[in-house]
Amino acid sequence: MKASAGGYARAESLGHALELLAASDGHGRVLAGGQSLIAAMNMRLSVGDLLVDISKISDLSGVAVEGETLRIGALTRHAQIGSDPFVKTHAPLLTDAVSHIAHAAIRNRGTIGGALAHADPAAEFPACALALGATMHVEGPTGPRAIAVEDFFEEVFTTALNEGEILTSFTVPVAEADEVQIIEEVARRSGDYALVGLCLVKRAAGHRIALFSVGPKPILANGAMAALDAGDLDAAVDALSAEIDPPSDTQASAAYRRHLAGVLLRRAVARLKGEVA
Repeated sequence: MKASAGGYARAESLGHALELLAASDGHGRVLAGGQSLIAAMNMRLSVGDLLVDISKISDLSGVAVEGETLRIGALTRHAQIGSDPFVKTHAPLLTDAVSHIAHAAIRNRGTIGGALAHADPAAEFPACALALGATMHVEGPTGPRAIAVEDFFEEVFTTALNEGEILTSFTVPVAEADEVQIIEEVARRSGDYALVGLCLVKRAAGHRIALFSVGPKPILANGAMAALDAGDLDAAVDALSAEIDPPSDTQASAAYRRHLAGVLLRRAVARLKGEVA
């Protein structure tokens, strides 16, 4: 099946992209890496859209340390995330996540902003951003605004982005000296979406646990976080089981996914303590 698009325009700048979206009468779609959007169009899940190509806007790509935060441009490609020294130092969770994402061809074209804005509940980067306590930076017709990551992901493929807005970058706190960041997942085979995935960040203020492939959006496991902060792993596993409502599908049952979530939390804590998982 071939894609059906209502037109194509390459934006020369962020301002130009916003103008194109504003003139599209609600039918504009932002094209960055295209690894999810083009597949959806090929399956006719998205038709008649004006594609606004932002891939050549250099200001939206790159990684920089700004004081106590790490800023990552929305057009930074997955492969760049995996090799960037600033990311490896201050957000190694993202570095490690890259090896779990699809295959080399996808990682060379896909952008982290595209992955976050697409909001696939089975994808690694949204859960990583949630575990890291990211702030999402967007630009729209009324100007820039910042959105806490806890408020950004709303439902399956749905975010807090308003009509005509573009995700331009996101920021995370730079890693503390003794901070530990861990990602664990189980997939049927390399490159597949995870049956269940878990991100664990340990900071002086406590633990942050985010899960993916267990619901309509990445889940911040507040109950499990509180139990782990108190030093009770068994209680954390029980809390985790209670606060997720995973789906059943042809890949795994809800009960199996709930079991896997507990297994992954125990593995992550074992790694946190330097034990063999």
